[in-house]
Amino acid sequence: MKEIAALLLDIQAVKLSPNAPFTWASGWKSPIYCNNRKVLSYPIQRSKVVYALVKLIPEVIEIDAIIGVATGAIAWGGLVADELNLPFGYVRSEKKDHGLKTQIEGFESLGLKGKKVIVVEDLISTGGSSLKAVQVLREAGAEVIGMVAIFSYLFPQAEKAFAEAGVELKTITNYSELLEVALEQGFVKKEDTAWLAEWRKSPETWGQHQN
Repeated sequence: MKEIAALLLDIQAVKLSPNAPFTWASGWKSPIYCNNRKVLSYPIQRSKVVYALVKLIPEVIEIDAIIGVATGAIAWGGLVADELNLPFGYVRSEKKDHGLKTQIEGFESLGLKGKKVIVVEDLISTGGSSLKAVQVLREAGAEVIGMVAIFSYLFPQAEKAFAEAGVELKTITNYSELLEVALEQGFVKKEDTAWLAEWRKSPETWGQHQN
């Protein structure tokens, strides 16, 4: 959805910097920095994103709960659940090492066995952490109907991982669409678009030869 891509660029939740790339924790060089949490501070834009996420959820299937992935999608999942008047919980990256030592929060008394759930993410990169959350939910007995997210980098390894896990992923917008909007609105130059597009194909090696 180009409207959401434009929204992310407009409030600088997404920044493009082809000539001075960012460095991820993994060491990968990246021409894009995405922080969807920033949208939460803008009520009008936030409402548009929530509405778009809700529209991705199939109406033909009765959903029992919305699950966010910690930490970036906790707020987004809660907002979606509120809009749909559904129970909400979230999955931690690891079990707590104290208290009840839970990994899934919000369902201690309700339980998830046999429940149909939609998982909400804010950002899809390689898909590793997102699919780890799916596995935790499946082990708890939940039926994961699918995952919805705000943005995807469209990495080939993510597409493969979701297919192998049997998880249907729907996103509001993605890297390719963002580049189209960025060019249309003057956020990037035409001569930079090929270089930017190349990053998605091989993010682990992109920029290594850049001076």
